Amino acid sequence: MIGAAVMSEGSEGEEVFIDDEDIINEIPLDEEDLPDQDDDDEQDEDMMDEVEDHSAYAFHGHTDEVFAVACSPVDASLVVSGGKDDRGFLWRIGSAEDVQELPGHNDTVSTVAFSSDGKLVACGSTDGQINVWNTATRTLQGTLEGSESGFEWLKWDLRSHVIIAGSEDFNIWMWDADTDAFVNTFAGHSNTVTCGDFTPDGELICSGSDDATLRIWDRESAHCRHVVGGHGFHTQGLTCLAITWDSQSIVTGSQDSSVHIVSIKSGQVVGALVGHTNSVECIGISPRNNWVATGSIDQTLIIWDLTHQAIRSVCEHDDGVTCLAWIGSSRYVASGCIDGTVRVWDSLSGELARILSGHRDVVQSLAVSADCNSIVSVSSDKSARVFDISMFK
Repeated sequence: MIGAAVMSEGSEGEEVFIDDEDIINEIPLDEEDLPDQDDDDEQDEDMMDEVEDHSAYAFHGHTDEVFAVACSPVDASLVVSGGKDDRGFLWRIGSAEDVQELPGHNDTVSTVAFSSDGKLVACGSTDGQINVWNTATRTLQGTLEGSESGFEWLKWDLRSHVIIAGSEDFNIWMWDADTDAFVNTFAGHSNTVTCGDFTPDGELICSGSDDATLRIWDRESAHCRHVVGGHGFHTQGLTCLAITWDSQSIVTGSQDSSVHIVSIKSGQVVGALVGHTNSVECIGISPRNNWVATGSIDQTLIIWDLTHQAIRSVCEHDDGVTCLAWIGSSRYVASGCIDGTVRVWDSLSGELARILSGHRDVVQSLAVSADCNSIVSVSSDKSARVFDISMFK
């Protein structure tokens, strides 16, 4: 550089100037030889490409984070997903052509679910609207309205086309999707209703809230039979719940790291599953036996024997656990992790059976196909991925 001041070694800070006559030789440099910011970006992309991809299929229809996924209970290749791009998609595993966008929302599609007969699929949004679609004709069956606040979750009755959904307006809403008719609201919580479901026998509804209470409702009258809260229960908001297959007990998880067992009949807390040290994000009860799996931000999945209220095994992860799914009635349970992996665990031994990688961001939700050959995971990386789990059936 002509006229540039440089420091010479041993000069104790004095400035030495280089003039034209000091130049011995000029070496021309091609701009391509110089380091470029784009090269750094490409290196970063190359590092991302190093994530090993075990998926058998990937769906890239979404343009933002994907939060929700469900598999049809009757069609093993049909999947619904919803995300931050305000869209739902109905798509088929292995087919880039058989894709149906489910439009009509103006905010995040936060929850999706198929009816138990697979004939209808519902997309719920933080815009306070649920759209119901016919899976055979791929047409809009109807729009379920009432709440002007966002929906956190929705569930179908196992024996009908009745839907319930938990809202940020502190209520649970119920509709008949066959007629688009509003049926009832279940009012009593004092904060967002974060989780809920029908009991498997269809008689009651259970709901958990950020108000740190569990409520048990009569389905027909919307009368609240039990309010569970206060001393001996959760001290912070409920995040998840699961109901035993005999409709006798509810297992609840909370931000406060605790897991409790509640009797549906009496509304009494009958046990605590002590083991987690951070927010419990997901709960799943095995269809095979009286075991329950819980996943937490504390980087563990714990498998419990519900009958004895005891830990069977602690499954360690490299980051927080966000979601889980039992693989049919097998002994295997899958977990989704903040590190972008899906892990399959043997619940009998507690051993890790498989790590399924491919995502580059948080796994938000998991769903198992009707034939249990595939597990579908959705992620903040904007993709849905399908992994072969046929060996774990």
